[in-house]
Amino acid sequence: MDLIVKQFGELSVEELYEILQIRVKVFVVEQNCAYQEIDDKDQYSYHVFLKDDTGIKAYLRVVNKGVSFEEVSIGRVLTLKRGCGLGYRILLEGIKIAKERMNADKIKIEAQSYAKEFYEKAGFRQISEEFLEDGIPHVLMVLYKENAKGCKKNINKL
Repeated sequence: MDLIVKQFGELSVEELYEILQIRVKVFVVEQNCAYQEIDDKDQYSYHVFLKDDTGIKAYLRVVNKGVSFEEVSIGRVLTLKRGCGLGYRILLEGIKIAKERMNADKIKIEAQSYAKEFYEKAGFRQISEEFLEDGIPHVLMVLYKENAKGCKKNINKL
């Protein structure tokens, strides 16, 4: 499985199409949630994905400071091949990109509440009460350098 990391302008038309296709499949169709999936944040993001011969299997985007939050953010985390660790692997890669390429000392996310424990394994901590976003329960979470103990490697060493 190949790890691909590209900024928006580096994506081929085919890659962008596949990314948007799988994001709509997971976040709009599977979750039965009508919302504006294409949100003008992609242009200010690194797109990180794991791909094999048949296509993208896991994806996320790492969003620049000042776009979603004051801090660097990670979002649209998904895997098409569930239960085999690809989600956690892509999350760790996203944290690494945030640290190395965006100089993040803090990463803020808006996590679906059901996935809270998944993010806590990587060191994220809940910082808000639960709230609804497009009808789905979410919480705000933050990863500080010193909180990255859930990762196999400390965020400083990623």
